[in-house]
Amino acid sequence: MNVWARRGRVWRRRVARARSEIRRRWHRFELVWRRSMQLRVVVSTLALSSAVVFVLGMVLQTQITNRLLETKQTAAVAQVESSLPVLERELTAVDPNADGVPEQLAAALNRLTTSVSGQSTVDSVAGAFDPVLVDGHAAAQRRAQPSAGPIEDVPEGLRRFVERGQLARQITTVERDGTRVTMLAVGTPVGSSTRPLQAYLLFPLTAEQRTLSVVQSTLLVGGAVLLVLLGAITNLVTRQIVRPVRHAAQTAERLADGDLDERMRVIGEDDVARLAESFNEMADSLKQQIQQLEEFGQLQRRFTSDVSHELRTPLTTVRMAADVLHASREEFPPGLSRSTELLVDELDRFEALLGDLLEISRLDAGVAELSAEQLDFAEIVQRGVDSVRAIADTSGVELRLDGADEPVPVVADARRIERVVRNLVSNAVDHAEGAPVDIRIAASETAVAVLVRDYGVGLRQGEAELVFTRFWRADPSRNRRTGGTGLGLSISSEDARLHGGWLDAWGERGEGSCFRLTLPRTPEKTLDDSPLAMPAPQSIAAPDALLATPEPEYGEAELEPEGRDQGPARLSEETTWDGELSEGR
Repeated sequence: MNVWARRGRVWRRRVARARSEIRRRWHRFELVWRRSMQLRVVVSTLALSSAVVFVLGMVLQTQITNRLLETKQTAAVAQVESSLPVLERELTAVDPNADGVPEQLAAALNRLTTSVSGQSTVDSVAGAFDPVLVDGHAAAQRRAQPSAGPIEDVPEGLRRFVERGQLARQITTVERDGTRVTMLAVGTPVGSSTRPLQAYLLFPLTAEQRTLSVVQSTLLVGGAVLLVLLGAITNLVTRQIVRPVRHAAQTAERLADGDLDERMRVIGEDDVARLAESFNEMADSLKQQIQQLEEFGQLQRRFTSDVSHELRTPLTTVRMAADVLHASREEFPPGLSRSTELLVDELDRFEALLGDLLEISRLDAGVAELSAEQLDFAEIVQRGVDSVRAIADTSGVELRLDGADEPVPVVADARRIERVVRNLVSNAVDHAEGAPVDIRIAASETAVAVLVRDYGVGLRQGEAELVFTRFWRADPSRNRRTGGTGLGLSISSEDARLHGGWLDAWGERGEGSCFRLTLPRTPEKTLDDSPLAMPAPQSIAAPDALLATPEPEYGEAELEPEGRDQGPARLSEETTWDGELSEGR
């Protein structure tokens, strides 16, 4: 029993390996089939050509077979007609009712074969034959009726036709020396002294079968050679068409990689040459436009940097004068005192804008430095949230932080991470419409993430890709509570990229928005996914439905729909944020 069990396991493993190998080879063929237009054209041409060759071969074989049989039948009927007078002359004195009829029939057949042997022309056309004579009207059983020759080779159906006085023919197969031989049997009634007898001539079709075998072999070999030639010709012709297309694809890939001097070779004046000329003209135009855009971008970055630096000195002077006025505002009339306060507020905003412009210019120039160090990610997020808490309290927005109880070690730039968190939270407060804002921290073995979720006005379709554009605002008519410059999210996205992570956004109109910052544990590591998933469309949880259960260490939460909520308190273990990762949008 154990032996059979072991054999069964061995066979199952072999079958599993065979299936795996077949699947692997099939997937490889599918990959090659999808990627190679030349292979598809060659295989399709061979398949259609095979069908055409098969149909043509069948038609030719049928026509040749019919012609051979018609020729054989015509010659056989002519042989019967020429033999009939000889048989009638020999059978004139034969009485079927007398004794010794079989011997008389045999003598008549001998005379027939002797007389026909001299007719070389007929014999050469109809071929050799075996004659048969029989008295089918004798009052005896079939096997006992007087006959001469191999009467057992004559089909019964043919005998019935001939016995009714008709000339008939039939193709039959008989046994000769242990082999089956196909024959053409031709029967005719022949007169005797009292009643008609029946004569049959059996013509072997061996020569015709050999001819058909030669024809079939010729058709098979010719068809195979034709298919090989068609495949080679199709491959050659297709290669002449596909090669320029492949060259164009390779050239386009090198252009996309930044090699703007790459061009296609122009050979001849045909359609492919015109394609290469058009492609090269397009590449020249793209190179010129890209160079113009690069020059314009450099001028723009230089202008932004120069203006930002040139404004520092007069802004410092204005700041000093404004501080003096602000310190003495209690001595001014009420209107002038209020103007002094507004002046200081706008100067604060102007300084923030100028700082953001300088940071953007450094990021554009590629000179931004990352001061990475070992730190507690949860502590940095806590500091960023606390820096915005006063503004949130003024706006009546509750900030609820989850996941900051446990330390989350990470190698990052504390200043940049805190700035990203501050920008995200202040942006959420600005659009929360008084609803709570949830901030959640999570970590995996390779990444850390913070997710900021508000339940305010949300984003329209397509705006999630625009929120990181410089100076873009979803609703320009809205008043900012935090005095933003319009560059915060753009700088935050660049800070995330500088760490090797990403910052992405999600939102639905009337359901709020969600921003997620994902960073690797160390800058040299590559991110594959995020510990936190973005919420799915129409998958928002009720505010109080997520308070009871504590969060798992590396779990993901899912928000269940329940109308428009006023802000969930905490994200529980049983909820899932179903979304996709999007690198650096």
